[in-house]
Amino acid sequence: MPAVNKHCQPQAQQQINKQRLKIGFLIHDVSRLRRTIYDQYLKPLGITRSQWWVLVNLSRRNRGDYTQVELARQMDLGKVTLGGLIDRLEEAGFVSRVADARDRRSKRLLISPKGADVMQQIEAISAKLNGEILKNMTPEQEAQLAELLSAMKRNLLEMESPTASTRPEATSTFTSTKAE
Repeated sequence: MPAVNKHCQPQAQQQINKQRLKIGFLIHDVSRLRRTIYDQYLKPLGITRSQWWVLVNLSRRNRGDYTQVELARQMDLGKVTLGGLIDRLEEAGFVSRVADARDRRSKRLLISPKGADVMQQIEAISAKLNGEILKNMTPEQEAQLAELLSAMKRNLLEMESPTASTRPEATSTFTSTKAE
């Protein structure tokens, strides 16, 4: 496939490309600002947003009960990265590691009562923050936004799949913009 030449594109395609670039920047900015705001509101609780995300994933099962390997797979994180987060959560008293009855080499992760308590506090904070973030949007707009972001996520997951890089369009999309 020939290289894409920006100057040869019709005006309409250039406008579409500009709009898509703007959308990408907006998504990045919203994500960054949201993370910053959440971190500010969670700091007084002695927990970071990343640590909260570990607790959220642990709570998907009744009171946790994952091994670190299972949780790393669930969260798509490296074992070492997750290990550091769990160490800090354990030091703060939000989780505990207990011996696995089926495998003595393994530890199971459990949310502690303190962790469950902070989760309830965070849920209230999250509800408040999400209300502020989405204020002035109708329920229909919120539903449409969720649908559109879900579609983008599906597209990204598809692009990330092992077979995505072997598709011809995946390799030619990011070719040079220089004219040949």
